[in-house]
Amino acid sequence: MRTSRCTTSINWLYELAANTSRHQFSFFSTSPPHRAKNQLYTSVRRPDDFHTYLLLSSSSRVPLFTLWTTSWCSTCRVVAPLLQSLIEEGVGEAEGGVAYCPVEYDAPDIMSQGLGMTYMITSIPTLLSFDAQEAQVQTKVHDARKLTDRRFLEDWIRNEARRQGNRGGGGGGGPSGGSTGILGGLFGSLN
Repeated sequence: MRTSRCTTSINWLYELAANTSRHQFSFFSTSPPHRAKNQLYTSVRRPDDFHTYLLLSSSSRVPLFTLWTTSWCSTCRVVAPLLQSLIEEGVGEAEGGVAYCPVEYDAPDIMSQGLGMTYMITSIPTLLSFDAQEAQVQTKVHDARKLTDRRFLEDWIRNEARRQGNRGGGGGGGPSGGSTGILGGLFGSLN
């Protein structure tokens, strides 16, 4: 009785394997991995939208880039289109893809809820990456010269895109690429 059940089970497995597409069981494919497309979101004017984008990026294991801007910031009008064009061109897709949204810091709901204070936004514009819903303050950029430098932004996007939900897998946060100490460079360089 026992051997007939085993034989039936084995025959069933052979039949399943014969009728199953080869791609359904190809865990270790020899084809190149699927490149994720970069995702552009609309401007954030309410904290609920921001938290939704954080959840979406976290669930898809891509970092969320936020550019904190205001309506009166002239530098923001240069940085925002440059950053958006780089992301639209696919910078960071080869590393796994990114999501991007500008955050309107002076929107009434954003200001009243203190969202900028939560993430230590002390100057405008500020570029801040989130990985697995955590702000990556070590790699936060608020230097206007760097934010208008296309090559710097390309490198920054690629580096941050390598995180892929690994909380810090993108590389060093300090100016030399190494560790920045116990506070993660929160107060800048000691040099």
